[in-house]
Amino acid sequence: MAKVCEVCGRGPQFGNRISHAHNVTKRRWNLNLQNVHALVKGAARHIRVCTSCIRNGKVQKAGKVQKPAAA
Repeated sequence: MAKVCEVCGRGPQFGNRISHAHNVTKRRWNLNLQNVHALVKGAARHIRVCTSCIRNGKVQKAGKVQKPAAA
């Protein structure tokens, strides 16, 4: 299963691990993906979403009641 967010499409980033002796080896930074029960096109589904999308409100969780906006 790919380590890709289903909302924003972000995936792992690649780079180098550099030791004190400047030995260079490959490494990757993975996203913090969470399995979330969310509403997708009006239906409840389990999707893999990065925590930045959850924090920024791009995902509406299923079964959660929305508060009306204060005027």
